[in-house]
Order: sequence, then structure tokens, then C-alpha cells
Amino acid sequence: MRLVTWNINSVRLRAPLLERVAQWLHPDILCLQETKVADPLFPREALTSLGYKHIALAGQKAYNGVCIASKLPLAAVARRSFCGKDDARHLQATVAGIEIHCLYVPAGGDVPDPDENPKFAHKLAFLDEAASWMRGHARGRRPMVLLGDLNVAPLPTDVWSHKQMLGVVSHTPIEVEKLGRLQASARWVDAVRAFVPPEETLYSWWSYRANDWDASDRGRRLDHVWVTPQLAPSLTGAIVLREARGWDQPSDHVPVAVDIE
Repeated sequence: MRLVTWNINSVRLRAPLLERVAQWLHPDILCLQETKVADPLFPREALTSLGYKHIALAGQKAYNGVCIASKLPLAAVARRSFCGKDDARHLQATVAGIEIHCLYVPAGGDVPDPDENPKFAHKLAFLDEAASWMRGHARGRRPMVLLGDLNVAPLPTDVWSHKQMLGVVSHTPIEVEKLGRLQASARWVDAVRAFVPPEETLYSWWSYRANDWDASDRGRRLDHVWVTPQLAPSLTGAIVLREARGWDQPSDHVPVAVDIE
């Protein structure tokens, strides 16, 4: 089974790129974030024409939004809101006995101070609440996968400059600490880092502001795939599709794939 996560940054704008992702990666399950569309207007045909007949949605107009599209039947579809906001950031479904969680953590704005920046305060509270909920939810559960745009680059090698990024939202110590608590909530295993050693640089996002994103390579690893410990021995590979950042009208994120035997 191949699972792919991708912050598509508007599914209607980039629907043609879904075919390229399918051709390059051939995922069985495709999880999208930042779809930016209400559910009735979601372009289902772009996915069903590629074989993804089973689609679960949690969307809203113009902002956020998550999707799980699968070639295999989906069961027990549910969505959860955090911090009292119904802002379409979580979706779960069971596929072939594995519980999938598609998650889109708030970006947090530009100022890493919760007193000055309500968006950053929301991000920290979201991570706290998600960790608390998952601790209870994970007890005695079936095997699980959590994947999505978690908007935190936790390791020094997950950013282009650890020293310069310490004061930048996505790599601040408090964000890394809170993401660590979320990871500990179900003893999640970082599936991509199981194949790319922590001492090697690894990115999944490059800013639109760069004149030449490839040459400057000032990336961050914001997109993650985690599995519960019982699935870790079944991991067989991982791919970060860097090439997708160079496509026409690309998302600033690239697809990340993980294979489970």
C-alpha cells in the first residue's frame, strides 16, 4: 500500500497536477491538505477519473480543507475540530484495517509570540489539543497512520539553516516541543526518517518568494507521515517528490509517499 500526502494549495487550481502525481507515484491512498473549497464544489472527477472512487472530504470555502481519496473502500469516516473552530483541518477513515488521519496544522503567521500573534497562539493550542485527544484515542486502537502538513520542521536538518530559523515560525523551540508531544501521544514513528537518516537534510516545502527555489534550496520539511509502532516493521520505502516543485503552477509543498507492506 502506498500512501501519499500533499498540501495541494487549492485543489481546483491544481487539479491537473493530480494526474501527474498519480503517474509519478501511483498511490493507493492520496491525502490532500489546503484544498480551499467547500465540499459541494470539490472537483471529484479529477480523482475518480484516476481510479480514486472512494473520497472523504472536510472542506470550507477558500481556506484550509482536507481530503482522503482511495482506490480501496473507506470505512468509519469522521472529522474532528480543535480549539472550538470548525475549520476543516482533520479527517480520518479506515482503509484495509488501518486508521488514516489526514491533518493540517495551522501555519501560525509570521510572529512567533502567542501574546502578539493570535495565529501563533492558535497553532500552539491546536498542537496541545491534538496531542491530548490522540493520547486517549490511540489506546487499544488498530494500526494507524497520521500524515499531512504539520507545519513544523522539527530537526535541524529539516530546515536550510538551523541557526537562522530558530526564531522563524515552523522551527521555533516551542513548536518543536509541542510537535514532539503530539508524536509521543501514540508513540508515532517518523516513517520518512526511517529511510532518510536524521543527519541528512530533507525538505518538502520551498517558498514562492525565492527567485530560484532549486538553486537557493532554502527548504523546510513541513509534511510528515507517521505510523504507530505496530506498522513500523512493515515500512518498505519513502519518497519526497522534489521534482513536483518545478512543475507549472506548482504548490509550494511537494508530495510525500510512504510504502507499507
